Amino acid sequence: MPTRPLSRRSVLRGAGAALALPWLEAMRPGRREPAAPVRMAFVFVPNGVLPQTWTPADEGPEWTPSPTLQPLAPFRDRTLVLSGLFNRNSDEGEGHYVKTTALLSGARVHKTGGRDLRCGITVDQLAAAARGHLTPLPSLELGLEPVRHQVDMGYSTVYGATLSWRSPTQPATKEIHPRLAFDRLFRRARMGDDDRSVLDLVLADGRRLRDRLGGADRARLDEHLDSIRALEQRIDALATTTGAPRDAVLAGATPPPDDPAGFEQHLDLMLDVIALAFRSDTTRIVSLMLGNAVSGRDFSFLPGVRGSHHELSHHENDPQKQKQYALINRWHVTKLAALCERLDAAREGDATLLDSSMVFYGSGIRDGNRHDPHDLPIVLVGRAGGRLRSGAHLRFPRDTALTNLYVAMLAAFGCPVPSFSDSTGALDVLA
Repeated sequence: MPTRPLSRRSVLRGAGAALALPWLEAMRPGRREPAAPVRMAFVFVPNGVLPQTWTPADEGPEWTPSPTLQPLAPFRDRTLVLSGLFNRNSDEGEGHYVKTTALLSGARVHKTGGRDLRCGITVDQLAAAARGHLTPLPSLELGLEPVRHQVDMGYSTVYGATLSWRSPTQPATKEIHPRLAFDRLFRRARMGDDDRSVLDLVLADGRRLRDRLGGADRARLDEHLDSIRALEQRIDALATTTGAPRDAVLAGATPPPDDPAGFEQHLDLMLDVIALAFRSDTTRIVSLMLGNAVSGRDFSFLPGVRGSHHELSHHENDPQKQKQYALINRWHVTKLAALCERLDAAREGDATLLDSSMVFYGSGIRDGNRHDPHDLPIVLVGRAGGRLRSGAHLRFPRDTALTNLYVAMLAAFGCPVPSFSDSTGALDVLA
């Protein structure tokens, strides 16, 4: 065993790579286990939901998951369904772009089709500014669809492809390539023909550390390295199966947008990247866009669905379209549950990563047919290290400020603020 505790910020280094470690017993020998750091993830889903299949019939701790939320049943005791929240400053302009880009800020959006973009700093970036210095990456922004610089209804479509803002005039660029997101975790820039595994680069340092560890920690380290190797191989396999040339694979090629199997694999890889980022404490703040505003992703690969997401969200109360729209909604929640499973499988002392996390999931509109920012579909999974209430459907008074939730989340994250945007106080979700 090491003669002194390992730092929680210990890394394996080699040839331009730095690989952060999972939690190990050697990080606290002879001491009472410290509290695990709190993490926050923000998962955005475009085009709203079908309200009648989203909202649970029951309120309070005895809530039963609705058809759309059924995939979260295994995490029912760690899930808060939050009804009645309203993003007031997004209740103007066109149907999608304002409501997407202002979801995490509650700020008013400047109408422009040019470069004079303006919204407001988002809750994730406020947290990153306060506590991002504690991890190698202050935050990590991910997505599945590229930014396209166009103008629609007087608004730049950059708004519809942006969830996080570092300042009112600086959108945070999201990474959509699994390979490049993976490399960011290890601060590695690939040069020329150097396609060695990150594990090969830190092999010597890893062997030295392993010799200092006890049996249980060796097993944890081996499991961590094996999971990294497996993820790296899956990323390479996905890129090569799309027919991309070798240099494009190394640059982070993603599957074509019309490849349904590739799309789902792409998303699953991003979920693995998030879990790895949290497990290694490379960052404690992540955002993920499951699609851009007005996403026209074709979901015909789902049984019972024939058409694109945006098209079906405008269901016009047609029962057949509503049924297909609800199936898409449920598929997205299935992926949320898959992220929760990954976090719950990773232990940190006597708890799991999910126990120490807050996973926000929501859309900037309620029903895609109406573009309504009232009573937004919002859930929060995890306990934030015991700082959050959990296991309930909570209905708040109509048009309660969505930003009240962010005030509460910032307090649970360890960077309390007196107010945020148009908030009126902290939402009653803290333990």
